[in-house]
Amino acid sequence: RDLMPAALQPRAQVIASLLRAFRRNGYDGASLSRLSEATGLRRASLYHHFPGGKEDMARAVVISAVQSFRDVVLAPLQEPGTPEQRLAGMAAALSAFYDGGKDACILALMTVGEGRDVLAPEVRVGLQGWIDALSSVIEDAGQPEAVARERAQNAVARIQGALVLARGLGETAVFERTVEDLPRDLLT
Repeated sequence: RDLMPAALQPRAQVIASLLRAFRRNGYDGASLSRLSEATGLRRASLYHHFPGGKEDMARAVVISAVQSFRDVVLAPLQEPGTPEQRLAGMAAALSAFYDGGKDACILALMTVGEGRDVLAPEVRVGLQGWIDALSSVIEDAGQPEAVARERAQNAVARIQGALVLARGLGETAVFERTVEDLPRDLLT
């Protein structure tokens, strides 16, 4: 396909294309050629949007993914309702966000190889935000802070593990079960 000048593609559209490329190839496997092909932009146009090159592109993808996760998955935790209702809302949003377990977590993919060193601060912010949001709801349900934090960390670990299993086994049932059981498991 013809490669487009940078000015014709909005930055958000470029980031969405980069997200798909990084999700498919990981940080180390996403060469500038692959990123250029994925976005339909020449390398010079990519550098127009991201002067720091691949690191800037990856950072923008992680920041965008974390914001989307907050807006979609964590938002139900802030809504009115009982802790059970809020966690159920998050679980439904989580399932949709990861396409029922078919999509890999971009934060997990970006922490393999060189990406770990480059993107550690952004990944940490994303994961800690998730843990904090879950912990707050668990505390609202009457659990002590230390118990709430431990349960939240364990929940994130279970979800991440379920995503790996779903992709590795080619079966989404383990992810779906994990997400379905999450509200009950966090509060009992």
